[in-house]
Amino acid sequence: MTADVRRVEDNEFFTWLDLYAGYGEFYETPITDEKALLVWSWITDPASGVEAYFAVDEEGTPIGIAHVREFARPLDGSKGLYLDDLFVVPDARGAGAGTALLEELRTVAKDRGLSVVRWITAKDNQEARKLYDRVAEKTKWVTYDLVP
Repeated sequence: MTADVRRVEDNEFFTWLDLYAGYGEFYETPITDEKALLVWSWITDPASGVEAYFAVDEEGTPIGIAHVREFARPLDGSKGLYLDDLFVVPDARGAGAGTALLEELRTVAKDRGLSVVRWITAKDNQEARKLYDRVAEKTKWVTYDLVP
C-alpha cells in the first residue's frame, strides 16, 4: 500500500473526527464533543497555527492524521514544526502511511525554512518508535509536564 498526504479540508469534520477519536482511544483519552469542536476550530482557523494532514490510501480514503504547529526555538534562533499528534488506523499500520506523513512534514518544514520537525511519543509505543528510529534522530532530552 502507498499513501499520499494532503491537508485536511474545512468540510471534512466527521472524517477527521473518526481518526481523531481513534487516536484518543489508542491513548485511552476519550475525545469529548467539546474537545473535538475546540480542536476542529483551531484546525479551521488559519490564525490558530494548528494544521491537520491526512494520509490517504489509493482510493483517497483517509487512513491517518497528523496535527502540527510551528514553534520558536530561541536558543537556536530558528523556528521548527511541532508534531502534536500522529495516528494511523490499525489496519493500515506498517504500510507506509506514517512514513508518508512524516516525509510530508519534513518537506513542509524545509519549504518554510524551518530547522526541525519535533515530536514526543509514549515510551511503550514500540510500533511507532520503530518508524521514528528509522526516519529521525532520538534526542537526549527528557520531557516534563508542570500542571497549573
